[in-house]
This record gives sequence, C-alpha cells and structure tokens, in this order.
Amino acid sequence: MKFWLTAFLAAAIVSCSSMPASSSQVTSRAPGVVVLVTYSVQPGQEQKALTEISKLVETVLASEPECGGIEIIRSASDNSKITLIERWPSQELFLGPHMQQPHIQAFINSASSFLAGPPDISFWHPVSGG
Repeated sequence: MKFWLTAFLAAAIVSCSSMPASSSQVTSRAPGVVVLVTYSVQPGQEQKALTEISKLVETVLASEPECGGIEIIRSASDNSKITLIERWPSQELFLGPHMQQPHIQAFINSASSFLAGPPDISFWHPVSGG
C-alpha cells in the first residue's frame, strides 16, 4: 500500500519539476491550475474503476471547497483510460492538503485492486485569448 502512495506522489512531483516556473503566456485573469489526472484501468475493471473514481470526485466536491470543479472523461478509443480535469487554486494545495485528505488516502489504498498503476498527473495553466 505504501508503494501506491509513494507512486501517486512521485508521479505528481515529477510532473511538477519539469514545468517552467513562469510563462509570459499565463495571464493574470487565468488564476489557479488545471490538473489532469489520467488513470489506466486493469482489464475487466473498467466499471469498478469508473464507479470508485466517480465516488471520489463526489466526495472531493462535497468536502473540499477549494476545488473549482472536476470533470471525468473517458478515452473515445480505449475504455481503460479515464482522465480527471480538475481546477485548483494552486499546485501546492493539490499536492499538499488535498492529497492528505482521508478520502484521497483511502482511494490510493484501494486503487491497486482496479488500476493498472499510479496515475499520470500533470499541471497546466489556463491561457486566455487563444
């Protein structure tokens, strides 16, 4: 179980470390960060994974007011790929307090029964004006 927690956090930290600290393309009207979390699901576990991820999203939205929204999307060509598009005030809030929530820890501890490995987590800044 500790492997899963370590792997989840490592995936997030590696994604962070490869990002530039700032960009002239980021506007002041685009606060916060968009977090993409892509899961690979074990064969035959697609429905269980979707159910568990949906429950987690409901809990996050109900209990973490800092979260600006989460959308669940599934690959059009591969049912084993599920992505969350999350909006947070900061990367630090996502990696720190959010990841330490009991519902996140419980999900991480149970995820090895339906996920093929830790998720791919990346951080994005909204850009306005195309």
